[in-house]
Amino acid sequence: MSEIRNYTMNFGPQHPAAHGVLRIIMEMDGEVIERCDPHIGLLHRGTEKLAESKPYNQSIGYMDRLDYVSMMCNEHAYVMVIEKMLGVTPPLRAQYIRVMFDEITRILNHCLWLGAHALDIGAMSVFLYCFREREDLMDCYEAVSGARMHATYYRPGGVYRDLPDSMPKYAATDRHSDDETRDRNTDREGSLLDFIEAFTDRFPGCVDEYETLLSDNRIWKQRTVDIGIVSPEKAKALGFSGAMLRGSGIEWDLRKKQPYEVYDRIDFDIPVGTNGDSYDRYLVRVEEMRQSNRIIQQCIKWLKDNPGPVMLDDYKLAPPSRENMKGDMESLIHHFKLFTEGYCIPAGEAYAAIEHPKGEFGIYMVSDGANKPYRLKIRAPGFPHLAALNEMSKGHMLADMVAIIGTQDIVFGEIDR
Repeated sequence: MSEIRNYTMNFGPQHPAAHGVLRIIMEMDGEVIERCDPHIGLLHRGTEKLAESKPYNQSIGYMDRLDYVSMMCNEHAYVMVIEKMLGVTPPLRAQYIRVMFDEITRILNHCLWLGAHALDIGAMSVFLYCFREREDLMDCYEAVSGARMHATYYRPGGVYRDLPDSMPKYAATDRHSDDETRDRNTDREGSLLDFIEAFTDRFPGCVDEYETLLSDNRIWKQRTVDIGIVSPEKAKALGFSGAMLRGSGIEWDLRKKQPYEVYDRIDFDIPVGTNGDSYDRYLVRVEEMRQSNRIIQQCIKWLKDNPGPVMLDDYKLAPPSRENMKGDMESLIHHFKLFTEGYCIPAGEAYAAIEHPKGEFGIYMVSDGANKPYRLKIRAPGFPHLAALNEMSKGHMLADMVAIIGTQDIVFGEIDR
């Protein structure tokens, strides 16, 4: 008989589930994966080294580019570590705004994850449903920062500006009648908070639609149940966090266990899986969207009742208003110094982490007293998940690799940093 040998094949980097920059070298026994070796580095941008070469406040926008699906959450960890080293606390209103936008970002992330994951496995319509909701939330990003994605909205000491009193409206076009345009603008007549409130009222129904399409769908269950099982012990040993860890049955969420900002004042639950497979991780993330909706509703109620400052009144950290800067020499000097030289942080080191949509996202920073970091290390949640790809896929079929990459919710900006 002829000798049957395992053969080696490339998976990616052009594969849709691999986001264009992952190459996996797989050792196959027929269609069964014996071993796989993920190769990263196809996107390497040297974010940590770049951050060490420029003033602190000029790297905030670079954090948006790390995980370009969870923009404001990346900024949050970065500004939190700067605040920790400076020993400052942002105003309470700014903390509520940050929490609200963290949860808006979590929904944005999970909508894209669900749409892309379903598309990879073969469910087309979920993608269109999820992006319908993403559009509304992207408008919220644009309303506060002027940018749909890379917001640079969080700043050390608070946020860039308070929430706007009006929402941009759809203009009349040839494609839509005046009545249709009026209907599309129904939720946009009030402030940004009114718009977000209207979104939170209808969003649970949207999540129900996603679940109707997927949760009991037999093809979806065949592709995800018992695929990529990770035991609780193995999940801890591999350094999992976020939905990957909670899907394996471990109730760990930094918002509850190590609360930051105002999470200790807010009522929400931590969804936990039981089997540690792809289906459980799907259910955990879907329930997380519902819990994020609850958190946003509580933030809206507080923000409507409590006006106040959203930035520290310290011109060494926050620029003066444009009006003052144009008419007052002292303010002009503060403005110029802040945007050219920045500010110096006392020598020392600190680590700040948040419960990012993908897991624990942390920034470890070392300062030597200068106006830029001496060292910056990013603890990206996706890196340990990707490192576990061999453990999760061994013994599965080639087609299951797509489902396993999808269930990890991988974005390479934070991995090849």
